[in-house]
Amino acid sequence: MAKIANIPVIDISGDDQARVAKDLVEAAIEHGFVYIKNTGQDIPVAAIDGAFEISKKLFEAPLSEKQACTIQKNNRGWSGMNSETLDPANQRVGDFKEAFNFGDFLAHKAQQPLPPTLTAPDEAAISAFRDLCYHLSLKLLHLLGTGLAVTPPTFFTSAHERARGASGTILRFLRYPPRSALPLPSKVGEGEEEDDDVRAGAHSDYGSLTLLFRLRGQPGLEVLRADGRTWAPVAVTPPGTEGDAAPPVLVNIGDLLAYWTGGLLRSTVHRVVFPAAATEGGGDAEGGVATGGVVTGEGEGAATRYSIAYFCHPFGGAELGPVPSERVRGYKGGLAQGNPYAERRVMTADEHLMMRLKASYAQLYEEKEKEEA
Repeated sequence: MAKIANIPVIDISGDDQARVAKDLVEAAIEHGFVYIKNTGQDIPVAAIDGAFEISKKLFEAPLSEKQACTIQKNNRGWSGMNSETLDPANQRVGDFKEAFNFGDFLAHKAQQPLPPTLTAPDEAAISAFRDLCYHLSLKLLHLLGTGLAVTPPTFFTSAHERARGASGTILRFLRYPPRSALPLPSKVGEGEEEDDDVRAGAHSDYGSLTLLFRLRGQPGLEVLRADGRTWAPVAVTPPGTEGDAAPPVLVNIGDLLAYWTGGLLRSTVHRVVFPAAATEGGGDAEGGVATGGVVTGEGEGAATRYSIAYFCHPFGGAELGPVPSERVRGYKGGLAQGNPYAERRVMTADEHLMMRLKASYAQLYEEKEKEEA
């Protein structure tokens, strides 16, 4: 029976913003993850519900429509089963998921091909949702800058202003099929472990921070514990938020904030799996029946799992040296253990993004290089 990750829930609408900033920084240091209580002030519940409805509509589009929008080296478009490998060092096959990445919109028009199944109102709604995520990200970045006493506290937000230039920011719709859709297990060699329970391989996120939206009763996210070996399930609805109109927004620190702070803010490794049979800790972490603080799963992995992630990146030329902060200068712990990319220093946000994309989409980049040769 796995105990759920003890990630704090923060209401960033509180009157004492200095305290909110401090609490947010401490959560980012200790966990790399934090729940943001969904009051509807920053992102209305109706907007989240609408985005999930569009996501389901998109993934139900004919395969031919989605294939016509196949992901390109700019990280925009559709990726099918097994096409992305988030943990290439350890995965025998690619991730068991389907995704669609949205880049920039201009005047609510996507700057990439979209399946005809999506209507003009759908396109405008996706653009509007992306804007809501952007503004919430700026608010969080400002709070982190304030909590770290960065000089000036707008250091992070200014690096993410759209006027600075193109960025790797992506809004991503995700669909994870049920366990029944898995192919028959292949033979595992001696000394190898089964990875059929993994829907998305272990990884850290490439950008500054990520906003993750999930649906009640659709668990599966796990974070790597401090021991670097064991995993903790992340509840969709943590204790104390059961009566909220929507699950809290889960925020995690990405590689770039870890680089900027010399590892003080943790870019925590995480993965998505088919949930285990029971989880200790309450809430609807396992989508089952709560009994005495333990949630017993019913039909784990039997349902399709949907999620929406907003990966916030600075402008591509942003340099990743340590920020001007006494607390950052005084931190001697180094970059987080367990992150295979943590020791690989790069100069700019774009260089880092390209390094990670080439590892995750090796086949795509190999095919493009052959075409260009």
